[in-house]
Parts: sequence; structure tokens; C-alpha cells
Amino acid sequence: MTDLSTFPITQKWPAQHPDRLQLYSLPTPNGVKVSIMLEETGLPYEAHLVSFGSNDQMSPAFLSLNPNNKIPAVLDPNGPNGQPLALFESGAILIYLAEKTGQFLPQDAAARYETLQWLMFQMGGVGPMLGQLGFFHKFAGKDFEDKRPRDRYVAETKRLLGVLNQRLEGRDWIMGDDYTIADMATWPWVRNLVGFYGAGDIVGFSDFPQLARVLDAFAARPAVAKGLLIPSAP
Repeated sequence: MTDLSTFPITQKWPAQHPDRLQLYSLPTPNGVKVSIMLEETGLPYEAHLVSFGSNDQMSPAFLSLNPNNKIPAVLDPNGPNGQPLALFESGAILIYLAEKTGQFLPQDAAARYETLQWLMFQMGGVGPMLGQLGFFHKFAGKDFEDKRPRDRYVAETKRLLGVLNQRLEGRDWIMGDDYTIADMATWPWVRNLVGFYGAGDIVGFSDFPQLARVLDAFAARPAVAKGLLIPSAP
């Protein structure tokens, strides 16, 4: 059995099952990308809650695994060549898990790169823009007298949603018939936009019928329903 005790993060979050992949996360849009992927693949894992309320993400133990102090992060005792592998950044983790399991990333080279293209679209656009809009709409930003920052994020969010809505015309998922890591990365953010952030009206979400359709299909997946709640709060 792999000895994970040499990794400082396991001192704060001991591994009860050190033979399983260790997930350090919180059920935010970025965090649930990986818990959903793990549930979809059936890969054995152990989840550890990284509480922002107690600044766990700034602890020396967490920073030893992810110096960027963001969730999610993973520690796989069965990495390449049988050696443990520590990873952060949700997009990188999704690609790694897809290649490790042979699931949710096309084997055909052209389709694979196209899937990665849409994954990068989420990482570089959808996530950052919807997150900033959420701040200005729901949190402290709403008190700013100058509405130009909020309006900038509203406009860019609408543009991104339009790109995604057009992509989904005549397609079940972002890549067509196949549900992929591009979907797992994208839909938690769209769900948060209209749910947690309550920003559906301000971006005219009803103008994007394809998004509503696919978001419903995404939420109906059993692995998604479970992954959205992992790690669970104590």
C-alpha cells in the first residue's frame, strides 16, 4: 500500500483509505467539477472538506499541495508509473482523470482537441466572468455606486452564454452526443449563475433556451446530483 504520510497535507486531513485518490475540495462550481467526474467514472476516492470559513485553504498543509491556495486539489496514490501524483487546477485534474480512466474525453485526436478547446473556454471565460458577475450582483459589489464594473461583467456573461447557446443548437451536449469533461466543467457555473447568484434575470437567461435544456439534463444525472454535495459539510 502506498504511504502518503510523507505528504504534509495528510497530517491535517488523514487518509482513512490511503489506497484511494484523495480529494481536497469544497462544493463550489470549481470544486464539484472534480467530485462529479469522480462519481461519473466510479473511481474510488476519499473526500476532504477544505473549509473557507476557517481558512483551511491558507493552511501550510493545504499550501504544501497547492501553493495557489485554491480548491480543488487531489493526491492520487496510484499515479503515473505507480507513483503518487499531486495535482491542482480543476481543468488539469479533469484531463488527468479522463486519461487515467479512459472516460469522458474522446480517443479520436480531432475530437479530443475540440473537447479541450471547450474546456479551456470554460476555464478562461465562463468561470472567471460568471464568478465576477456573481460578486457584483450578489455580494459586496452590489453596493458600489459605480455600476460600470457590474455592467461590464453582465455584457461579457451574455456574450459567453450566447456562444454556448449557439454551440448547443442541434446538440445534446457541448460535443454533440457525447457527454464530456467540457460539460462537467461548464454546467456547474451556469447552474450557479441562475441559482446561487440569482443572476438569471439580469443576463436574460430565458433568451438562451439551449442552456436551460442542457442544464436540466445535466442536473438529472445521478452522478451530478451526488457530486454537487461532495465534500459534505460536517
